[in-house]
Amino acid sequence: MKFRIILQFSICLVFITSCSNEKTLKLPITFQEGYGPFESSMGGISPYSDNENDPWKKTHLKTSGIPKDWTDVKIGDINTDIYQSVYQNYFLGNITKKRYKELQKSWNWIPDSMNLSKKPIKCKIAFAFGKDSIGELKMIVDANNNYNFSDDNIFKPTEISPQDKINKDSLVISNAVKVNFEQFSNDKIVEVSAPLLIVHMNQYNIFMCNFAQYAKTKLDGEEIAIQSNNFTDLSYDRLGVIKVSNMIDKGIKVDYQKIIAKNEYLEIKNDLYKNLGVKKNENVLVLEKMNLPKNKLYSTQIGFKAFGFSENDFKTEIPISLDSLKGKYILLDFWATWCSPCIKEIPNLKDLYKNIDKSKFEIISIVGDSPIESLEKLTQNHSISWPQIISNDSNKIKEKYGIRGYPTTFLLNPEGIIVAKNLRGKELEKKVTNLINE
Repeated sequence: MKFRIILQFSICLVFITSCSNEKTLKLPITFQEGYGPFESSMGGISPYSDNENDPWKKTHLKTSGIPKDWTDVKIGDINTDIYQSVYQNYFLGNITKKRYKELQKSWNWIPDSMNLSKKPIKCKIAFAFGKDSIGELKMIVDANNNYNFSDDNIFKPTEISPQDKINKDSLVISNAVKVNFEQFSNDKIVEVSAPLLIVHMNQYNIFMCNFAQYAKTKLDGEEIAIQSNNFTDLSYDRLGVIKVSNMIDKGIKVDYQKIIAKNEYLEIKNDLYKNLGVKKNENVLVLEKMNLPKNKLYSTQIGFKAFGFSENDFKTEIPISLDSLKGKYILLDFWATWCSPCIKEIPNLKDLYKNIDKSKFEIISIVGDSPIESLEKLTQNHSISWPQIISNDSNKIKEKYGIRGYPTTFLLNPEGIIVAKNLRGKELEKKVTNLINE
């Protein structure tokens, strides 16, 4: 299946001047099929639970038209916009207020009523799978979103394994299903479409999927590409932004560490802009022009100041703050006690901490989403001697740094500027040694 670029929206560029004389720019975006300059990720999809006490039971789609000769049939759905789905299901009474508040907290999400519709929107795609008459795994997707599978194509999902080096750009051209769904745009519910890629991992017997759609805009002649949550949904809430240049034409994919997240900064022709995200209702990317240089702005990007914090070591209760450690190189190590790669890295950090001059270097580990009992056990079993701080609902250090996974590291210079990210093992040791010996 071949696809072509679809230009879905066109909106005039608007400049709004704030009271601080900084400019907020609203750049019109157009949606494109494919992954553009980005590497794509895939998210797992699961069928509906048979548990009568499932808190999501009322949100399950009611479908028909599954082939009569299928056995072991399972039905589920894929969200194009989980935030819109949860928002409207709360107002429809399909989920409780308690559950709604729990989700807001776990996602660190404040609903924007200007971008979301309380009225029902078809923002979920139904799917079904089962074994056909000869026992072969088959799948069907409700591509036209009419809750009836009888008019949709049956297909055998592409099999992949974790070891495969997959060119998802080629895979989506030959295997994606064009699906229809609805969005809230310009205060109206509109029907749109996007390619949906579904694969099966036989090794784990799970299905994975993503939406092959990204957005584009321009500023001062510089093309900007925008992806939504690594292509696992189309909410554009957790988005990444990058300057395109000639990357698409050359088939080059951007290094994920160069992707600019929400509230990070984009540099265009020597000007800095804060990425305030996409307003889906208006279909614009919102940027705020900054008057300060990089080394005066706080961000998790290389070249910017690291966010300050002050907290006690979880065991000694000794106060620790970034300000008190100025003059040293600092490794901020975000980890969790259940994270296997984090635990695997502990011996490397121990060797580094033992062999580097501590008058010039310090490690601060920030532990998130972990029981204190497991932290106590691990630090004792591994004889960890550097400070450990717990990120919690009070200090919100993890949220301040936008941590989405573990381990995540930031290397700071003596002025508190981030000079490297996500270094581990020998690569980290080499970088720290070279910096200290300069």
